[in-house]
Order: sequence, then structure tokens, then C-alpha cells
Amino acid sequence: MFRLLFENQVFQKIEDFQTQGENEILNSALSFCGDWLSGKTVFSQKTSGSTGTPKEITLTRDRLKASAEATGKFFGVNSKLKLLCCLHPGYIAGKMMLLRAMVWQCEIRLVMPSSEPLSSLPEAYQPDFVAMVPLQVEKTLENDSGKRKLKKLKTLLIGGAPLSESLQVKIASELDNAWQSFGMTETVSHIALAKITDQTLCYQALPGVKLGTDERGALWVESPMSGSETIQTNDLVHFQSDGSFQWLGRLDFVINSGGIKLHPEILERKVEMSIQKFFSDSRFIFGGIPDEHLGQKLVLLIESKAKNLEKAGNLREELSKYLDRFSQPKEIIILEKFSETGSGKIDRLKTLANAQSDS
Repeated sequence: MFRLLFENQVFQKIEDFQTQGENEILNSALSFCGDWLSGKTVFSQKTSGSTGTPKEITLTRDRLKASAEATGKFFGVNSKLKLLCCLHPGYIAGKMMLLRAMVWQCEIRLVMPSSEPLSSLPEAYQPDFVAMVPLQVEKTLENDSGKRKLKKLKTLLIGGAPLSESLQVKIASELDNAWQSFGMTETVSHIALAKITDQTLCYQALPGVKLGTDERGALWVESPMSGSETIQTNDLVHFQSDGSFQWLGRLDFVINSGGIKLHPEILERKVEMSIQKFFSDSRFIFGGIPDEHLGQKLVLLIESKAKNLEKAGNLREELSKYLDRFSQPKEIIILEKFSETGSGKIDRLKTLANAQSDS
């Protein structure tokens, strides 16, 4: 039976969810659960703004429920599971954890979002099903107690951002219960999941989801979660013979350099560890800027307060060992600060525009 736990409080009856206190995270959770339990049929949600301006979209009750049910079928869940919500319930990922608990009739514990959310749990409390962002997984794996709890999970969902190559390898070596999600706010939540191994991730569609590509190779989605609409994405994918797919990157960001198409997200995974050797803890992206001869030239942008040109030169030499001649950046540009979206992700297009004016 559904109930929500927060610290030493228990919320179960519909009137329990009509209370409001001083904790903004708890209030957000109570408000959403109260609306759902009272039968509300339409919910508003902001998109993350990862690939454009954040916008307000409308999600119906049927679509939300369909998403929770499809995930439940995929994993074969039951009402005995203990769920944990360690993501902000104001965003879709946090809402979906609460919704899954209500649809699956499970207990769910809410904790304050943090980089190590399992550290705030009572030592004896072991959840079964958790969704986290990559940073939370990375930090939790560094903590012995957290690592033990991660290993005991039945299911760990990871989403919100692509995994770095180093974190994927670490997860594959430590955990056998972790899945990377693929989806967007417009499809309510994920529409496909990939078991995390040390190989290239292959995503499997959830039950009831139909997938295909348009003439550009960009993914489209038809599903109960997207209602009667076909959602056309700008995600370039490659389908396998078994119907699973590999994600190549965003069409918006593909670089056409002298007729060679380059996928920045793939390049970033290849060189992540090399860049960290020279610019530790620095964010970086590949991008294309206008070039008279190539159309676009490939550049590597690094976020760093210190413009160390010697390090950049050494890095460029290192990259030549791992990238073919077409994939090697023609220039390394160091910016003091990257532009960000409203949700704190790198705004690639604005950052590239800043790089052009800075170079």
C-alpha cells in the first residue's frame, strides 16, 4: 500500500497530503501526491531546456500513469518494493518516482536531494528501487556505506545526463543492477532503458513503445506516454538487428567539417580521461565554428579560469594518440565560464557563440 515517509513523518491518507510546512522539498512532494490522489487529470511541467528554451508543457493523467505502468512491466515490480526519491519532486524525474510508488502501491521514502543521498538514510533502511543522476552515483560509489546500499538495490535508474566513459566503466565493475534511461519531458519520462555494462549502451524500448527514424536518422517515438502524438526528436540513433538502439548524439550539435560529419558527444566520451589529466575537474565540449575552407572547423572548448596554453598544447599532442586526423580539434579554446541552461546544463550553442567572439 502506498505511503510516503519523510524523516520521522508518515503520509498515507489523502488528508495527510493537504498539509504544508516550511520544507520546500516536502511541500512539493505533498502537493503533487495530493493532486494525484484527489484525481487531478492535467499537470503542468517545465522542460529542462537542455536543447532550447525551457517551456511549459501539459501532461495528462493517462500519460503519466502509462509511463509508470510501462516501467513496472519492464522490471516486473510488486507492491512490496521500497522506493527512494532523492531527486527534487518539482522536476519530472522526482515526480515520476512519487508517481511510481502511487501506481505500484509501494512505500516511498523522500530525502533531501544531495550528492550522496543514501548517506541520509537510517543505517538499517535498505531501498529496492532508486533513480539518481550520474553525479549522485559517482559520489555514492566513493562512500563504503553508500556503495553497499547501491549493491543491494534491485534496480538503480540513472538519468538526467549521459554517463561519462570513466563512470560507466566504474558502474559496470561495481554494480549489476544499474540502468541508463533514455527519454524526455515530452514523453513524461524514459521510453527506453539500457543495462549498464562496459560495452556501448544498447537501449531497449519499454512495453508499448514504438520507435523509428526519419530520413535524417533522428529518432521518433509513439507511445502511450506521448498520447496520440508522434514525438520527433533530434536524437541520432543506430538500430541493432534485435530492435535495440545506440545513441549517437544530437542532430543539433553534429559538426560538418569538410564533408565529414562528427558527433561531439561521442568524441567527448573518447577523450574524457585524457582531458582530465591536464585540466582536472574542468568541463569541456567539442563544437564546430564557421571556417572559410571547411564550412565548420572542429574545436575543443575547456572551462578553466587559468588560460594555460602549455597545458593545451600538451593535451593536443595527447589527443592525437586517440583520435583520427578528422576528429582531432583544429583549435583548443579555453573559456573562463560556460553558458548554462536554466537547469544548470551546458548551453552548447551559446558557449560556442562566446568562443567565436573570444577566439
